Amino acid sequence: MDKKVIGMLSSYKNLDQSDWLWKQTPNHFGVWKNIQMLATASKPDFLLLYQYNFPQPQPPLPWWQNLFTQNSQSLPTIPAVFKQVPSAKTIYLLREPPLEEIVEHNQSNYQAAKQYCGYISGPDQFAPIPDYMPAIWYVNNSFQELATGNVPEKQKICSWITSGISRTENHRQRLAFLKLLQENGVDFDLYGRNLPAWFHSLGTVQNKWNAMAPYYYNLAIENYADNDLYVSEKLWDSLLSWCLPIYYGGSAADKLLPPGSFLRLPSLDEKGLNYIKEITSTLDAWYEAKDKIAEARQIILHKLNLLEWLADFVEQF
Repeated sequence: MDKKVIGMLSSYKNLDQSDWLWKQTPNHFGVWKNIQMLATASKPDFLLLYQYNFPQPQPPLPWWQNLFTQNSQSLPTIPAVFKQVPSAKTIYLLREPPLEEIVEHNQSNYQAAKQYCGYISGPDQFAPIPDYMPAIWYVNNSFQELATGNVPEKQKICSWITSGISRTENHRQRLAFLKLLQENGVDFDLYGRNLPAWFHSLGTVQNKWNAMAPYYYNLAIENYADNDLYVSEKLWDSLLSWCLPIYYGGSAADKLLPPGSFLRLPSLDEKGLNYIKEITSTLDAWYEAKDKIAEARQIILHKLNLLEWLADFVEQF
């Protein structure tokens, strides 16, 4: 059977490569079961809109300005590929959390997607089809290495990869917790971009494996923890790197992963601080969870994988 080619459009930077997601399959050229993932395909069989921000019509101009402006009410240009793929085979997956500051924007994208997409989903109750986000990851090791490789040598206790973004209240809460950990001398290594000068970070990393695999524990702290659908690559990256995640997020992870494969950070305050100190004071928790981590990794790679989700979707046609 011929493989169905899946093209992709995204508003995320750097997701316009031909080989986007190729690392999430053991096969060459993005092949997984009945599909081939080729983000840049000009005439795909299916089209994935992945966190795609639809162009919005411009607000009406004053009547007097219309006298001097032609086509002032024209809509922004829609990519030609939209016209080449039937709506039933066009998928819209939104992956940003329903933060108060962007809920209206997310709803606008859902509404616009109805013109072009037969399947529209996101990790919130505003979506036409509320559902978990299929897993992607930013550990750039090969699929085969992740699926069959041995536990990497562990040398250090705990790491955290995050950013200094502060545009929402949730981001600011995370930064305040980072400051609390620093002020109380919690032992962990920090990596990430645009981090505040008051914390000496180890900088950015191209492959998250390099900042996770040598550590026993990893702080996996979501930007949003208030519903039962949102869970992001922060958890997948940590587990695929054989860390025991100390996870702060909603209850979606409890439904998707085996019990004991991650730890629950209770809160981003003194209670959470003390919990991290207690857990990272020994390696006992990691050794107790080792088998569960192995089980969770296979679930991420084979069941939660976005390519597996796409293959199941294509199978319906």
